[in-house]
Amino acid sequence: MFSRALAGGVAPNEFTFGTVLRSATALRSPRVGAQLHACAAKLGLCSIVFVGTALLDHYAKMGAMREAQGALEDTSEPNVVSYTALIAGLLKNGMFGNSDRLFRRMPERNLVSWNAMIGGCSQAGMSEEAVNLFLEMCREGVTPNQSTFPCVLTSVANAGALGVGRSVHASAIKFLGNLDVYVGNSLVSFYARCGSLEDSVLAFKKMKQKNVVSWNALICGYAQNGRGEEALNAYKEMRATGLKPDNVTLLGLMFGCNHAGLVNEGYALFKTAEMEQPGILKPEHYACVVDLLSRANRFYDAKKFLEELPFEPGIGFWKALIGGCQIHWNRELAESVAKRIHALDPKDTSSYILLSNVYSAAGSWQSVSMIRREIKEKGLKRITGCSWIEIQDKVHVFFNGDCRHQQSDEIYSMLEACLYSREVDRDQHEYSTM
Repeated sequence: MFSRALAGGVAPNEFTFGTVLRSATALRSPRVGAQLHACAAKLGLCSIVFVGTALLDHYAKMGAMREAQGALEDTSEPNVVSYTALIAGLLKNGMFGNSDRLFRRMPERNLVSWNAMIGGCSQAGMSEEAVNLFLEMCREGVTPNQSTFPCVLTSVANAGALGVGRSVHASAIKFLGNLDVYVGNSLVSFYARCGSLEDSVLAFKKMKQKNVVSWNALICGYAQNGRGEEALNAYKEMRATGLKPDNVTLLGLMFGCNHAGLVNEGYALFKTAEMEQPGILKPEHYACVVDLLSRANRFYDAKKFLEELPFEPGIGFWKALIGGCQIHWNRELAESVAKRIHALDPKDTSSYILLSNVYSAAGSWQSVSMIRREIKEKGLKRITGCSWIEIQDKVHVFFNGDCRHQQSDEIYSMLEACLYSREVDRDQHEYSTM
């Protein structure tokens, strides 16, 4: 239509470009966007805020951040919408430092720009930054809305900060009164991920409106906390309301069955979905079946299932199988699966660790030593595990052998005192029983 208008001699104005640039974005066509930019420049419209904002929004969504910043500079009087569009693009492309600097020098900030910063940080996994921005926003007197809280609650859940999350929950009630389904879903998920299952169930029950995501949050919460039976019961209640499961529902149920040892129930759920809703099945569901069978020591069934897959299994499938070998000390199968994983990815460290654990469980210390030497010779690095604890609304993270914590000296002194006290108690007990 735009091309026909030009051919007919109809001159476009600033509002025309605002509309047609959105179409170029929807088509994911940088070439068309560049042509429209050139057309607007010829007509001298690029400095108008409607056109400049539409251009930078298009470039930002295409990932062309240099061009997006250029569009902002060409705009004579950029407004809060212009800055917010650029901030969202910078965050989406992982440029947090640039987005934060731009956010700080904005001539005006509104709720949408605050939400853009909080949401962008949350999606990028920058949980602490997202929560700090929320607190700063509240201190500046900006009232959060229904769009603010799901992002903040996701960030708090990622950090495992239960105390902070309770405060955010209280803020949601204070500012919003009635919580919509999106905030309710976020609360159910947050409490479950922080291990407070009772609060998660309570938040679910208080929701006036529920959708599939609400039930998924509850089911996955039960599954993550090892309550497979409760997850299945929630699924039955969900079906009684007339809602159909989606791929997330099925994955949560299978995960719950897997870790609760409900092998037959989990496999039956997969077969039912295969017959009734094959469209919801993803590779993760097939991998879950392999994990389910191998954990139950049904290696013949797991291998047969792998052979009959409708696609080529990736590394994750073989790791699921070798994980079962670790549980049941199946050394022979673990060795053959490890060779397959090494062929697919020679630099995958976790498969070496899993095989080493199998040897260790079987008491084959020479093989363990050989694996560890091979890891060292190849220069492979393990992903270090960590643990964390929340004290007075602050989360403390610790890695293995960590000395970076500011109170590490006191922590290690206390650990030594505890170990010494334990040894003394043991010696006294041994002496008293002589």
